[in-house]
Amino acid sequence: MYLRLTLLLLFPVSLLGGCDPAADTDAVPAAPLGPRELAIVVNDSDPSSRVIAEYYAVKRLIPARNMIHVRFPPGASAMRPQVFKPLRAQIQRQTPREVQAYVLTWTAPYRVGCMSITTAMAAGFSKEFCAAACKPTQASPYFNTDSQTPFDDFGWRPTMMLAGTTPADVKALIDRGVAADGTHPTGTGYLMITSDRARNTRARFYQGIELMQSDRFRLEILRRDSLQYRHDVMFYFTGLARVADIGTNTFLPGAIADHLTSAGGRLTDSPQMSSLRWLEAGATGSYGTVTEPCNFVEKFPRPNIVIDRYLNGETLLESYWKSVQWPGQGLFIGEPLAAPFRSDLFTLRKESPYIGDP
Repeated sequence: MYLRLTLLLLFPVSLLGGCDPAADTDAVPAAPLGPRELAIVVNDSDPSSRVIAEYYAVKRLIPARNMIHVRFPPGASAMRPQVFKPLRAQIQRQTPREVQAYVLTWTAPYRVGCMSITTAMAAGFSKEFCAAACKPTQASPYFNTDSQTPFDDFGWRPTMMLAGTTPADVKALIDRGVAADGTHPTGTGYLMITSDRARNTRARFYQGIELMQSDRFRLEILRRDSLQYRHDVMFYFTGLARVADIGTNTFLPGAIADHLTSAGGRLTDSPQMSSLRWLEAGATGSYGTVTEPCNFVEKFPRPNIVIDRYLNGETLLESYWKSVQWPGQGLFIGEPLAAPFRSDLFTLRKESPYIGDP
């Protein structure tokens, strides 16, 4: 702890990622997001969504009352806001009061008008979250806070998608997330400084991250465009339109990986590399934008915040969502309850009621 306090004095806030120095992110949350606080949204018109929802509910012991059923034509990449708004209202009416977050069990649609569907579901559709040109968008009140109850505190239910090319891919993703819990993996976080200057804007945080986390997790800052044949990948942050060789690496259960680019969140029709490729390679969580964000670091996960909060025991959903300041265009995908660095897993594995209870 002495080393951490010394480093905070030596490095400016901007280098360490703009974190509020008053926020104590070293404190392990007393009660992270668990099955009681997560609702599954299933599209009953989509057979794959039904399969994934049922599998996830069993694997994560989600209470039956937290299963929210809707119907809409599946498969389109985007949903019109005028269709989405009554759908979200229907979901909200079905949502138990204690629920703090959602997980969506489909891959398309991933967008609502100019917004990602995960932020539209979390906060409601608003053009304040969109950017027709290179400009700031509405900020998240959840950003880098210690809140354990985002709906109670801010009126937002952070949302993640269980996405994949096939139901088998999503089941494998779910299994990795469950397998990660409490394992305290001793892998490596890879922070890549690439040749793409426009997409390399997060690299300015890397030195501070390495110094801040050197006493508890191994991190490597590498000046190259791709990582090959590494068998211990826990974090992989980079900036490229397409990332080569990701399939040659082994991602540990619970691993987080993403690439800063314009269209990674266009899961099924991206002209660049879809963020689904990270999950197919073995990552448990990823992120991408669904409309042009420009290279604002505020619109992408801040690696310093993701890593610190994940190592502190927060779930994947909490760590990822808290790391994005302007999330309107950003899509969160992965297994939301994965908590590899959580020591006290009672909220994830104990208590009832669970499946089958009213």
